[in-house]
Amino acid sequence: MVTSYVMVKASTGEVDRLKEAMLSLDDGVQSVSIVAGDVDFVVKAEVGSPAEVKTIAAGIHEIDGIEDTRTYMAMD
Repeated sequence: MVTSYVMVKASTGEVDRLKEAMLSLDDGVQSVSIVAGDVDFVVKAEVGSPAEVKTIAAGIHEIDGIEDTRTYMAMD
């Protein structure tokens, strides 16, 4: 199992729409948290392989209103 965290910066204030869009991307998306700070959301995903992490991150980046993403994979 691969656990990853995607930091998401949005270019719109439509946080509820964006959160729902990210939650509906893949069964591997475990949670989407709206956060304060340098990014707007933290998405936690648990999938079977790094390739699946890439698919989720790419899907997030394609959502209208998403400005930037940074993806981190847990090492333990």
